[in-house]
Amino acid sequence: MVASSTPLNRHSHQLLQQNFSVTFQYQVHFTEQLFDSNNPLLANVVAADSETLPHKMMVIADEGVLANHPHLSSQIENYCHHYGDVLKLTTAVIAVPGGEAIKNNSNWVEAWQQKMDESSLCRHSFVIAIGGGAVLDAVGYAAATAHRGIRLIRVPTTVLAQNDAGVGVKNGINAFAKKNFLGTFSPPYAVLNDSAFLHTLDDRNWRGGIAEAIKVSLIKDVAFFEQLETLAGAIALREMSAMQMAIYRSAELHLQHIARNGDPFEMGSSRPLDFGHWAAHRLEHLTHYRLNHGEAVAIGIALDSTYSYLMGLLPERELQRIYDTLQTLKFTLYVPELSHYLDDPQHPNSLFIGLKEFQEHLGGQLTVMLLAGIGRGVEVHQVNLERYREAVGILKNQSFTL
Repeated sequence: MVASSTPLNRHSHQLLQQNFSVTFQYQVHFTEQLFDSNNPLLANVVAADSETLPHKMMVIADEGVLANHPHLSSQIENYCHHYGDVLKLTTAVIAVPGGEAIKNNSNWVEAWQQKMDESSLCRHSFVIAIGGGAVLDAVGYAAATAHRGIRLIRVPTTVLAQNDAGVGVKNGINAFAKKNFLGTFSPPYAVLNDSAFLHTLDDRNWRGGIAEAIKVSLIKDVAFFEQLETLAGAIALREMSAMQMAIYRSAELHLQHIARNGDPFEMGSSRPLDFGHWAAHRLEHLTHYRLNHGEAVAIGIALDSTYSYLMGLLPERELQRIYDTLQTLKFTLYVPELSHYLDDPQHPNSLFIGLKEFQEHLGGQLTVMLLAGIGRGVEVHQVNLERYREAVGILKNQSFTL
């Protein structure tokens, strides 16, 4: 018997519906002296999958980190030799420039992927990225797009990377004069925070990273902000115990948001964790990255907090507490680029182009996070440019700007 089917007419259609879910799991570890052979953490993390060992591994590291830790490459080689039943280093440690420059040139991604190919890495191999947020972003993008995903272990070496950029699920590089225009949502296999790397940070990078902790405290946790407020002086004086507390709680809040907010891959139009970031990303570009990310975020926080006050959302006393905390941490809260072309929002060098880019990055309606009080974020879908101009003027005239 021959099966027959009814042909489709001009206006009919057929449908196959596909639904599935995928559970992502990764751990964020806090340790010290990660590559000391007496510290088995890395080997245990790699061996935990119970697959055939050893696993091939490629290490890409920020050249600034390697300069500050001149024995790091040999430590990594010795570590892999010591745990040779688990780890097989396929090539010498690859040194790359740190900072935003690494994200502005896609040739780096292609060069790393060529090395991955030459080393015969597979989807059960590991790429270890050692560096600040920019290096982690770029190397993560390369790993996520090679073989549609080689396992990535992040080893963040800056405050900002350990408390925010390194613990999330995003990777990317800059393109077409836009921040993170090319990228992926690809969770790491693991994140290994080593506090020993923080000792060699300069003051700008030590201070800059804490801006992300302030950000998440302001929108999610008043008690955490109060801790930061109390410890700001100690953090400014580089007391490690105070910084470790701030890093741990900030990372914890970021992870909780990713897991519980219901939109880890940003399918909607809301991006709560980017409080202060629409202006920050724009200022990084306008200053040709003279401002690092944390410094730009601090200005963005001050701007959106001031705007929240002007719109009647944030009490003046709480705004002053935010100013005081940022001042104690020695952040600059005004740069000339804030004021350029404010009366011409369409000018390519206007701060307000950042609002358009912020909306375009997600699509849908504009969604900006503001403050209805410390620890209480509130989203709005329209902004008053005149009030933002006023907010810029307030920051320009504040006595604490440096």
